[in-house]
Amino acid sequence: MQIKSVNSGVLNVGYVESGPTDGWPCILLHGFPYDPLAYSESTKIVVEQGARVIAPYLRGFGPTTFLAADNPRSGEQAALGADLLAPMDSLEIEQAVLGGYDWGGRAACVVAALWPERVTALVSGNSYNIQDIANAMTPSSPDMEAAFWYQYFFHSERGRRGLEENRKGFARKLWQMWSPTWLFNDADFDATMPSLDNPDFVDVVIHSYRHRFGLVPGDPTYVDIEKRLAAQPNIRVTTICIDGDANGVSEQTAHHEPRFTGGYDYRVFAGAGHNLPQERPEAWAKAVLDAQTKSRH
Repeated sequence: MQIKSVNSGVLNVGYVESGPTDGWPCILLHGFPYDPLAYSESTKIVVEQGARVIAPYLRGFGPTTFLAADNPRSGEQAALGADLLAPMDSLEIEQAVLGGYDWGGRAACVVAALWPERVTALVSGNSYNIQDIANAMTPSSPDMEAAFWYQYFFHSERGRRGLEENRKGFARKLWQMWSPTWLFNDADFDATMPSLDNPDFVDVVIHSYRHRFGLVPGDPTYVDIEKRLAAQPNIRVTTICIDGDANGVSEQTAHHEPRFTGGYDYRVFAGAGHNLPQERPEAWAKAVLDAQTKSRH
């Protein structure tokens, strides 16, 4: 595993690269509040099957930095998608298997929906992750509203201050609540936490959770992408969707099937919570390899 960086789009993107440079391209994207270490074990398995795996640090995480001080620290879904496409261009990756969950799954879904020619196949934790911002104020079930407490907390300045002053404490609480059966240890947690020390982390996170509810404007750079996403486009590439049956923050998503029109497979990881690749690395790696195989047939 090598940590590298590339200037692309508005960012200098830090990423972990594993496997042969001439291997079949596979890009794996982490969520909030995690980092590429979520893919450490599954990457080893995928690399053994000839993949070149690239796991970027999302904007606001780890070594990824903005190239301009005045660039908006947006966390909106269009920005995440653009951030995935830009390094693919910079690294001359014409097409790749994309895998992700949470924020990373959203970025992968955005690119798969809007630029399907760049995607060999998709592995998506919690299925269709593109936000329907126009309907964001439609209430959910009481259980889900309770699970979203952290999002509503981040809507307030109290929440911004809380995250700024105790980002690791809130991250640990979310890890525990979202993956109640995952007995991660201090070493697992401590290895990821330096990625949250990025100076843009709080601004990006707060903007993300406010923008998805229509509470703040997006970066004008991405307005056209957001307009396209507002149409809730279907995803037309080979896709494997995955849920954990012990996910403490997301409902099961088998009902998303109509959104996937290019070949669809749905799997449930027994006993897994939200951080699917780190909790079930072998099963995640198998999904990536199966998706790559299915795309060839």
